[in-house]
Amino acid sequence: MRNFHKLLIIAITSTILSACTGTPENIKPVENFELNKYTGTWYEIARLDHSFERGLEGITAQYSVNPDGSVKVINKGYNLEEQAWEQAQGKAKFASKPNIGHLEVSFFGPFYSSYVIFELDKENYQYAYITGYNKEYLWFLSRTPKVSEAQLKDFKDTAKKYGFKTEELIFVEHDEL
Repeated sequence: MRNFHKLLIIAITSTILSACTGTPENIKPVENFELNKYTGTWYEIARLDHSFERGLEGITAQYSVNPDGSVKVINKGYNLEEQAWEQAQGKAKFASKPNIGHLEVSFFGPFYSSYVIFELDKENYQYAYITGYNKEYLWFLSRTPKVSEAQLKDFKDTAKKYGFKTEELIFVEHDEL
């Protein structure tokens, strides 16, 4: 009986942890993804609210490849209340194949969460639409701190089509920080 309880605890823990690295319903990660084209600096244009970026503006994400093939992630944002820059460093790895835009990202030791690229400018890698393991997470990243109205409309329309709460989007300021 003792082994049964251990196996049950392991099964429940595995299920909970794997739920954080899955994909939301009807969201598919991009295929033919090229990590080397994705590396570099991205500007956060819009997001859904969550505690770890609350109150931050001028947010950027910097991706580079580590010697072991994992991805170094540096997120940086300006805390308006504290009048100071904040930075978090993490690590990402592919959830399955390296040509599928689904990574697992960790900023806190062994705990990983999904990073699902579901729309991407595959020609020039100039914009990306990202979600997490559920539809409470959504980001619009661009290689430039400003985007056209047409690109913003496409992001909102696409996000709405997939069932994201577009009325709750936060638009990030990058000016004069």
